[in-house]
Amino acid sequence: MRLRNIPRAEGVLKECSQVIETPEEFRGHWASDVFQNDYPVHIEIGMGKGRFLMALAQKNPQINYIGIERYTSVLLRAVEKVKHIYRRKRKHSAKHSLHLYGRAGHSKMCLLKNEVDRIYLNFSDPWPKARHARRRLTSPDFFARYDKVLVQDGQVEIQDR
Repeated sequence: MRLRNIPRAEGVLKECSQVIETPEEFRGHWASDVFQNDYPVHIEIGMGKGRFLMALAQKNPQINYIGIERYTSVLLRAVEKVKHIYRRKRKHSAKHSLHLYGRAGHSKMCLLKNEVDRIYLNFSDPWPKARHARRRLTSPDFFARYDKVLVQDGQVEIQDR
């Protein structure tokens, strides 16, 4: 997905209550401190504009969702959609969707062992060149990271092209 840089993105994201700028503060207690409940936590790495994650949050209010997106311009679009949903529906279920800005490779910094029940990887960048293999979200290095944050029976769901 290619989006032009949006200069106002940084400022808008800093003011949004659903964007966590310092995720390491919540290491080990996302459900209790951020969501203030004990529901399971699901994350989507590379959430794009957030369509998938928001649909899940509306259908499953008993699950906490965290979206990780690398680019501020893309994250801004997701935040704008969430705000639109809040204004239109004012449903409690949309509150479980949370957006986190940060590189997917650094997601290990903000989530601790046995904290995530499910990880979604939807249409991730394939990084087709061999020299870029370590950047793929499906590389062995990333799966080792996923193993550390997933609960014992946790799952990684991959949607590919």
